[in-house]
Amino acid sequence: MGYEDKLLGPALKFRNFLDKFPNIHNVYIVVGISCISGMMFGIDISSMSLFIGDDKYLDYFNSPDSTLQGFITASMSLGSFFGALFSAFISEPFGRRMSLMFCAFFWCVGAAIQSSSQNVPQLIIGRFISGFGVGFGSSVAPVYGTELAPRKIRGLIGGLFQLSVTLGILVMFYVCYALHFINGVASFRLSWGLQIVPGLLLFIGCFFIPESPRWLAKQGCWEEAEYIVAMIQAKGNREDPDVMIEITEIKDQILTEENIKAFTYADLFKRKYLLRTVTATFAQIWQQLTGMNTLMYYIVYVFDMAGYQGDANLIASSIQYVLFFVMTAPSLYLMDKLGRRPILLSGAAFMMIWQFAVGGLLSTYAEPTDDVGGNDTVKLRIPSDNSTAAKGVIACCYLFVVSFAYSWGVCIWMYCAEVWGDSASRQRGACFTTSANWIFNFAIAMFTPSAFKNITWKTYMIFATFCGCMFLHVFFFFPETKGKRLEEIGQMWDEGIPAWRTATWEPSIPFLSDNDLREKLEVKHVEDSNSCNSDADKPDAVHIA
Repeated sequence: MGYEDKLLGPALKFRNFLDKFPNIHNVYIVVGISCISGMMFGIDISSMSLFIGDDKYLDYFNSPDSTLQGFITASMSLGSFFGALFSAFISEPFGRRMSLMFCAFFWCVGAAIQSSSQNVPQLIIGRFISGFGVGFGSSVAPVYGTELAPRKIRGLIGGLFQLSVTLGILVMFYVCYALHFINGVASFRLSWGLQIVPGLLLFIGCFFIPESPRWLAKQGCWEEAEYIVAMIQAKGNREDPDVMIEITEIKDQILTEENIKAFTYADLFKRKYLLRTVTATFAQIWQQLTGMNTLMYYIVYVFDMAGYQGDANLIASSIQYVLFFVMTAPSLYLMDKLGRRPILLSGAAFMMIWQFAVGGLLSTYAEPTDDVGGNDTVKLRIPSDNSTAAKGVIACCYLFVVSFAYSWGVCIWMYCAEVWGDSASRQRGACFTTSANWIFNFAIAMFTPSAFKNITWKTYMIFATFCGCMFLHVFFFFPETKGKRLEEIGQMWDEGIPAWRTATWEPSIPFLSDNDLREKLEVKHVEDSNSCNSDADKPDAVHIA
């Protein structure tokens, strides 16, 4: 008996306890609550990026050098790496809601430790613990949204996670900007303490959202799974054609996966799943190697190189975060309209251009400078009398952010949740690939300050080269998943269809169309004896239209 089987009883008891609370069944509100975990990641970025150049922070923590500041910043990502890997051991036996509650708990604990930090080691420990919680959320929330959303809006729902990240960045940056005018350590302590608020909101919200119907089906709770699908998609009408189609697809998929409960991380590297694992893992790695988090974590340093200092630097930085949020929204529509491949390819090409441009401008117009701002990181700066070059650097940074926001920022989280093609590998695969994202996030956060110090403008050339490599990887190896059922995605992998042909590919083993299913499908409801509790038809469930 595996550990998941041993935990099944306690897991069901815990789920029954949560189900005593009234549930909301509006898919946008439900996914919005789960995506508070994405806001946490964005909040962390802003809460650190603004203060790394602030005199009060530098004085209190004895002006960390480039290496130490890199580790302070990256400690959150390191915690997220371990959290993402560990989340599968909670998400599979206890469900998606429990994982989100773990996310909220560790986030709040970490925020409390950060806000009371007396020294650098305590600050690092607090950021690591908060990151451990974020690792749970970043692995589970995209999967939860994918499993809950109707197929026709799966891209939109999946993209809400990244939108929440950008919203967290934007809101927290302006909160920190307002608080940095406070004299003394209260400026950053209050900023870090306020991070507890979204953690509490997520923890409380988990009592009022339903469990994933696909997770329930894996546990044999078919009646509850059908009830939730009906509430989400048809206001409780179990005879709705879309509900019957969804339930039938879930049942067919799970019943044909005999070893679903025994799926381990090692199975990801077996022949059937190896190419999927490599593709999804590199999708997350490439997202980090674009260099986006160089602009997120260290935007103060970047704009310092362009000759912007003080409040002018912070205001210019905030415009980038506004653009990031605003330009993320169109991708929620474009993913389901144009497809995943065109968005990823165009984003990679544009980001390569803007990274080369920034590097070129700095190499041509920036001059060596002494250490500034209490750190030893910034070694180049464009002279104040060359405002044209400075504005060119800022413009290219903004255009890079726009290119990332509509493409790799949103699309990757959705893509890595759906590319697996079956339920057996999805959660383990999402945890593994998300951990790859976080370990490279850690590496980039550690690498960037030292890179700015030692190779200056060449840092941008490295990231530009990575963008070119990822363009080629997407073109030759990333299949199109837009509008395809999970079973169809799995069949594409099994048949080895070239990635550039997958957009027009038709399955060799035909699946009935939605119209055919509506005409021919006769669903036999599962007997009540298969229900995992007696209150599946809860009268107190809340549906918000």
